[in-house]
Amino acid sequence: MKRRVVVTGLGLVTPVGNSVEDSWRALVAGTSGAARITHFDPSNLDAQFACEVKGFDPLAWMDRKEAKRMDGFCHYAMAATQQAVQDAGLAGGFPDPATTGVIIASGVGGIQTFEEQCGIFLTKGPGRVSPFFVPMFIPNMAAGLVSMKFGLQGPNYCTVSACASSAHAIGEAFRLIEDGDTDMMIAGGAEAAITGLAMAGFGNMKALSTRNESPATASRPFDKDRDGFVMGEGAGIAVLESIESAQRRGARIICEVAGYGMTADAYHMTAPAPEHRVAQQAMRTAARNAGVRLEDIGYINAHGTATPLGDVAETQAVKAVFGEALARKLVFGSTKSMTGHLLGASGGLEFAICALVVSRGVIPPTINYSTPDPDCDLDCAPNRAAQRDVRVAMSNSFGFGGHNVSLIAKRFEA
Repeated sequence: MKRRVVVTGLGLVTPVGNSVEDSWRALVAGTSGAARITHFDPSNLDAQFACEVKGFDPLAWMDRKEAKRMDGFCHYAMAATQQAVQDAGLAGGFPDPATTGVIIASGVGGIQTFEEQCGIFLTKGPGRVSPFFVPMFIPNMAAGLVSMKFGLQGPNYCTVSACASSAHAIGEAFRLIEDGDTDMMIAGGAEAAITGLAMAGFGNMKALSTRNESPATASRPFDKDRDGFVMGEGAGIAVLESIESAQRRGARIICEVAGYGMTADAYHMTAPAPEHRVAQQAMRTAARNAGVRLEDIGYINAHGTATPLGDVAETQAVKAVFGEALARKLVFGSTKSMTGHLLGASGGLEFAICALVVSRGVIPPTINYSTPDPDCDLDCAPNRAAQRDVRVAMSNSFGFGGHNVSLIAKRFEA
């Protein structure tokens, strides 16, 4: 018999705040996290801005020796996880570490470390490459470090599926608990890919906005004048557990994880399939697995990256799945307008936003919406938060390679 799975803790490190509450306040207020890049000199790049994490001190979460042996994506993962563990009331320890696991995704892992060490290799030779290069670079290290931090001995791995990575992580954690293989999981994603090499790569693909004169208005999902996504970074982590586990320890339940659907386009390396035809099945599967009617879904946190093709395809997919009438009743918004695109961490962050929407009754806006696009004509809560009693929310994540994931967060009802 399938078990019900609930969320009891959340942790966020984002371009608009270094905690859940700070991030949530900024999102509801419609605050942009975009500005000129400070991590390095971006002057030779076409896109010279991004949504960086600001004012983050890894030493608030770990000692100096640990910090020096971790890439930035692990710094963010460790901070967000410690927040989530505290939020879940587990700071004093886990009931059964042997049945508690960790799945923390990253789309690219330690790319800053890779860049730095590659430069050292090319200019100073192999003898100067750090012995910590490999453990700092590999994307599974965030999950490994979290398990070591808390002594968790259950399933432990990293999902890597580009921008769908952390949505897969949460979905797989959900299934492990639902099937009775574990009682509790820490799941989500982390990314720190605002580097010269990554920005050049995405920029040369013409995937990034180049509104250097106005970074705060550059990420404009569904707007007719959108010109690409804005790079973001950070981490989104959730504590998932069976309802029996949560009730045994008297935990506060934020929401229920109710559905998970995943498919593959089998179409193109980077472009979405027309009308996101296969992504439609991921949405239908998630709703069916959740046991909810489509009319119950009041909010979709869109993948919504502000690319010309992607936003149209996702809008068409939602209309195809829900039908025109139902699609026009829900809010189909993109918080990437404020946070930018966190790549492999985006699904973790956006699922956390869905969890907060169903528990708090407020939908963050899609900012920078000024020129309507007739091909993206659904309600995106333009420029202002929407007060809405949402019982069920869906989070969509689509990754290069044709990876599609939909997750369902539902208000908890005993």
